[in-house]
Amino acid sequence: MNQEIKPLNILIKGLLLFIILNLVFAAWQPKLGQFSLYNTFFPGRERLPFGENPAQAYNLSLFNLNAMFASHVIAGKEKADDEYRVIVIGDSSVWGTLLKPEETLSGQLNSATLSACGKKVRTFNLGYPTISLTKDVMLLSYGMEYNPDLIIWMTTLEAFPTEKQTASPLAANNEETLHRLAGRFGLEMEAHDSNPVQKSFWGNTIVGNRRALADLIRLQLYGVMWAATGIDQVYPHDYVRAQTDFGDDESFHDFLPPTLNENLLALNALEAGARVAGKTPMLIVNEPILISTGTNSDLRYNFFYPRWAYEEYRGMLSALSERNNWNYVDLWNVIPADEFTNSAIHLTPEGEALLADQLSPYILAACK
Repeated sequence: MNQEIKPLNILIKGLLLFIILNLVFAAWQPKLGQFSLYNTFFPGRERLPFGENPAQAYNLSLFNLNAMFASHVIAGKEKADDEYRVIVIGDSSVWGTLLKPEETLSGQLNSATLSACGKKVRTFNLGYPTISLTKDVMLLSYGMEYNPDLIIWMTTLEAFPTEKQTASPLAANNEETLHRLAGRFGLEMEAHDSNPVQKSFWGNTIVGNRRALADLIRLQLYGVMWAATGIDQVYPHDYVRAQTDFGDDESFHDFLPPTLNENLLALNALEAGARVAGKTPMLIVNEPILISTGTNSDLRYNFFYPRWAYEEYRGMLSALSERNNWNYVDLWNVIPADEFTNSAIHLTPEGEALLADQLSPYILAACK
């Protein structure tokens, strides 16, 4: 009789323990992701985790910023006394679509073995795919925890429309962080984002966090293959090159010629980013774009930009930088069209080397 009851007792005790653990977890609300096997058992990643094919790329997209930064090489050793630390933020062109870590802008700058202020320049890639100024400000706020000496903010017009700001899943899934930035640094939020959804008690339990916990575990497991191969994205043998022939459409999102409506552009995000940077020098860089010579290239520079909108944007960004005394660098046309890959903003390794050469003097000048 007792033998029949014992399994039931074990089941009941196990269920009670599971309920207690969930209640404790919900009441404690630990910051998930701060513990990481990276930078201890595995080398830190050269760029933030992002991936759409984890089985082949040994990488995945997740939304836990603590875990993302804990896996990054910047969270490894303490900043050395002779290190001039540079962080680079921006979109997929900074993260390095189709590029190995050493081929990215950050990798190329590190290969250049620059010295600034009598120290060795070490550059960290904090770019992340998806184009949004708000997403960049959020990552910058985390990057500031690592005591940078210089910030390079690579950006482009596509990052400015207000509709793009929380379209990035990383931004959309970190509402609490965005609202903290809004309160502290005046980052403006769209009307429908002004009231963050409060997580229920159930949502704070282990069960409620099961997806996030699973992603954290998977990220650690992929560290084994990342350490062995250094692969963090799929490198196809062939891909569709960036479009160079266009129709006669001159629209940019909902904007029509001849002017951009500043009220529909997230100019405030640049101002909030400058406040996040504080006294740390920052270069705002208008990143290179593909300049097509194909069909209707007199109307459009590339897939993203009609000429009128892009020229309006360049003037707007220059004037805004001058008013705010920002260090602004316009490198929009410094890379030949044949050094772009599958997008009007993605560069070949040779293109990134050219860009690094163009940026180097500004890095050296920033510490004077």
